[in-house]
Amino acid sequence: MVRFITFEGCDGTGKSTQLRLLADYLGARGKSCVLTREPGGTPLGQHIRQVLLEVGDQPIGSPTELFLYLADRAQHVQEIIIPALEQEKIVLCDRHTDSTMAYQGYGRGIDLELLRRLNEMASQGVRPDLTFLLDCPVSIGLSRTAERQARAAGVNAEDRFEKEKLDFHEKVRQGFLNLARAEPGRISIIGAAASVQEVFAAIKTIIDKKLE
Repeated sequence: MVRFITFEGCDGTGKSTQLRLLADYLGARGKSCVLTREPGGTPLGQHIRQVLLEVGDQPIGSPTELFLYLADRAQHVQEIIIPALEQEKIVLCDRHTDSTMAYQGYGRGIDLELLRRLNEMASQGVRPDLTFLLDCPVSIGLSRTAERQARAAGVNAEDRFEKEKLDFHEKVRQGFLNLARAEPGRISIIGAAASVQEVFAAIKTIIDKKLE
């Protein structure tokens, strides 16, 4: 049974939008869902998220960044994910362990095997049953984030990762694709350059098959 579903992808691929659409769709079918995210899915995680994404120009070392994400995940799994699964609810999560592999592994260059072991520890062995990897060219994703910031009434909503150079985002995207190729049974690649409706149609088709 599919209980733990994650949405992954680079910035601007529409993860949050598709997660909410899926929650509405499942809710209409009588499924009880918990919507959450990493980082920031718990009260403690909200503080960690602020440190990670909103520190301005203050540098954060790669090991520090990694351990902050792992701390957020450990609390999140313990406080939110495990209790929801025990109640037989469907958990929809915006980012999880694959983001650590893609951003801190492929993007920052931290050893992938080390990351796998640390992810296993932080998640207490809880793994997604299904992951939607929303993928589109980096240029499209970054242009969408720029449009989102422009709509924020002039407020600079750009986080630390959105400020990274194009090369970093390309490495992250290839990292996600490598992860998907390694686990095709769990990770479904969804073309995110299409319209919101077309993307959700692809997701819905997969979900309907999984829930049969």
